[in-house]
Amino acid sequence: MDALEKDMVQPEYDLTEEQEKKEIVRRYRALLRVLKPKLKTGDKELVRSSFEMAVEAHKTMRRKSGEPYIFHPLAVAMICVEEIGLGVRSTICALLHDTVEDTDITLEDIQREFGSEITKIIDGLTKIATVVDKNTSQQAENFRKILLTLTDDPRVILIKLADRMHNMRTLDSMKHDKQLKVSSETVYVYAPLAHRMGLYIIKTEMEDLAMKYLEPDIYRTIARKLADTKRERSKYINEFIKPVRERLDKAGFEYEIYGRPKSINSIWSKMKKKNVEFEEVYDLFAIRVIVDTPSEMEKEACWKVYSFVTDMYNPAPERLRDWLSNPKSNGYEALHTTVMGPQGKWVEVQIRSKRMNEIAEKGLAAHWKYKEGGGEEDRFDIWFSQIKEVLGSEDISSIDFLHDFKTSFLSEEIYVYTPKGDVKMLPVGSTALDFAFSIHSAIGSKCIGAKVNHKLVPFSHKLRSGDQLEVITSNKQKPTEDWLSMVVTAKARNRIKDALKEEKRKVAEDGKYFTEKKLLAIGAAMTPHNLEELAAFYKLPSALDLFYQIAIKKINLKELSEFMVRGDKLELIRIKKPESEKAEQLPSKQDVKKETELIIFGESSDRIVYTLANCCKPIPGDDVFGFVSTGKGLIIHRINCPNATRLLSSLGHRIVKTKWAKNKEISFLTGLKIMGLDDVGVIHKITNLISGELLINISAITVEAKEGIFEGNIRLYVHDKDELDMLFVKLRELQGIQSVQRYDVDV
Repeated sequence: MDALEKDMVQPEYDLTEEQEKKEIVRRYRALLRVLKPKLKTGDKELVRSSFEMAVEAHKTMRRKSGEPYIFHPLAVAMICVEEIGLGVRSTICALLHDTVEDTDITLEDIQREFGSEITKIIDGLTKIATVVDKNTSQQAENFRKILLTLTDDPRVILIKLADRMHNMRTLDSMKHDKQLKVSSETVYVYAPLAHRMGLYIIKTEMEDLAMKYLEPDIYRTIARKLADTKRERSKYINEFIKPVRERLDKAGFEYEIYGRPKSINSIWSKMKKKNVEFEEVYDLFAIRVIVDTPSEMEKEACWKVYSFVTDMYNPAPERLRDWLSNPKSNGYEALHTTVMGPQGKWVEVQIRSKRMNEIAEKGLAAHWKYKEGGGEEDRFDIWFSQIKEVLGSEDISSIDFLHDFKTSFLSEEIYVYTPKGDVKMLPVGSTALDFAFSIHSAIGSKCIGAKVNHKLVPFSHKLRSGDQLEVITSNKQKPTEDWLSMVVTAKARNRIKDALKEEKRKVAEDGKYFTEKKLLAIGAAMTPHNLEELAAFYKLPSALDLFYQIAIKKINLKELSEFMVRGDKLELIRIKKPESEKAEQLPSKQDVKKETELIIFGESSDRIVYTLANCCKPIPGDDVFGFVSTGKGLIIHRINCPNATRLLSSLGHRIVKTKWAKNKEISFLTGLKIMGLDDVGVIHKITNLISGELLINISAITVEAKEGIFEGNIRLYVHDKDELDMLFVKLRELQGIQSVQRYDVDV
């Protein structure tokens, strides 16, 4: 918590020009101090040149907070060196990362001064800046470009992560809608990417800071409770560590041992997942043991420490995580176990070597440092080559690509075995069909089933870590459309789509021949223009789809009579409007943007038609945003809706700012889940409070009691969030009530 609060402190903005100059020099010298161990002959002069070039280029520029712009590149460079572990070349690139985009400096200037390696990285960073930060409507497409650069030189993405980290730490000075957009992008793409690069500390802080803006009330509540329980936690950690320390000393280990609190975001995730209150989250902190031992003794030392800990405290066997035998593909190695500590509290213990700890904290940069060629250390290279393979597919749409990238490359992993015992890493949720495609495209395409742990299963069977698979194939098998819903990896999806397209092309040949005959009969040629006209008339995306629909007898070209031939070109005589278009047209994106920059709901709701999203059921007072959907007009979502981060980050151009107006005449349906002790009259007390005291209309109520505990679901109509919050407070004050939660009702 202390470190997080320190990072959120805003710099001084009321410095004089002279004080600013001194502050810039002070920050530059601090950067040189952390860089000192990595400086070789001539490096200091290069860093100095890049610093002077950046200062000169940005001299007239200020950040939104009012501070000199050069503070930002200096901070990004410091994060690169101090927190990510990058070196001199990356420092130079970090100092210059915004110059080509924002100033008069060109890539040629940088090439002349610093050479091609640095120029290439800055070119990659410039592309990211111009495509991601400036133009949200193109974000998904441009993310593909970012990853192409990433696979050429991963330092590009590491510097970009440092840039995003500093922007998150200084987000307070931005407008609220910008805070939401940047936080959503961060949590949707950048935090998972930091996790995938092994940068756990950066990933954790990104998630916490994003939560500060996306769910401010919950963030503040958990932060306050963590601060309140800090002394109590420290006392408990010392009590837990004492006997472990004595045992390690006796065995002669060189080690560090300490406790660290879980992040606010991970505590909140656990509260939601387990459906518990803050006080009931059992592992609010983790104990970390780091042993200093030669690399050939690491595994043995970690297991020895594990045996010491479990001799003293009983472990939960199902909570053992062995990433020593099978490291994660981002290089993470450790033993995690959860044990029963003093006072009946569960405690997570993480055991790793000094080398493993550096890789856990510095990720990819440390991975390079320890890489000795070949073997397990090449997991990053395998990951990059898999991304390159997927990027090679030109047909995949941008939004699909962003989704595929998240599910295939940024998710948690499982490891499964081939019949010969080779390990394959796959994303969580992978099926036997994903496994088949991961071995070879031809095996995936011919897959008819699999044996998992020697038992026959369908190829849609979801895999678990440790499964051993044998794929069963048939030469008669062909991929079908429904296969797409059975896979999560990008490789499998792309290969299935390619196979379907190839099959479509073969079938479409008959349709092509039929179309040519029909066109010749009316004196028109089969030109690209004419095919485009016909495809547009039938509302199909391409000529291939037109030929395919004709081949399968869905279209017979009777409507050619509605065209006339001028020269050899087809021209539509009259436009036949499909039924669906006779309905009232939605306002264009431009119209919505112009008229509804700020939409007021309530008494002014007649200004624009909107619907409330079924996925999150907003009520007045909730933080909300509007999303212009293609088929349903404007839909209002809560900021903490399960779909919010995806919509805000990848479809930002269709987001409309919204706020509620006060209107006590309109009521909104919502739901409460109440749990407590099944005492006489408890239900009467609840209904009396809601209907009698607060005059809130109850729509429906169901109560189930079992073994002394009752669970009630109440649907009720409230005017706004303030009314709902007051109801929460009063219900929790009733004797015997354990928890009250809001849920979204289905109408």
